[in-house]
Amino acid sequence: MSRLRRQAPVLVVIAAGGAAGSLARYAVSDWQAEPPGWPWATLLVNVTGCFFVGVLMTVLALLSAPHRLLRPFLGIGVLGGYTTFSTYAVDIQAMLVDGRYAAALLYLGLTPVTALLAVWLGSAGTREALSRWNRGPEGAG
Repeated sequence: MSRLRRQAPVLVVIAAGGAAGSLARYAVSDWQAEPPGWPWATLLVNVTGCFFVGVLMTVLALLSAPHRLLRPFLGIGVLGGYTTFSTYAVDIQAMLVDGRYAAALLYLGLTPVTALLAVWLGSAGTREALSRWNRGPEGAG
């Protein structure tokens, strides 16, 4: 069996997830008026996407036997299609070309810091929520 044939299911779920994530990103970016004064839509999708990466990776780490296509579909496909760090780079370039150096510098630092914070919050929040879920209702003994 060829390597491509063995990997076909993985490639199919990544493509399907990527299409879904890209459509979701388009829906979010569609609300931003042109020309953008500040790339709010790009920042929003990158930060929320990173939050959901934290949630997803925490859940997958805690599952005893997650389906082998779950991470490629959700993590690489959906969230990879949803987030857009290439647009982040283009946004910075556009700000620099427009002479908006302070805004470009702020955006350059703000995005990775908030994205990393979002991953941490997604992971920590998921661990806490699952811990509470596993303890059951307060006062149950």
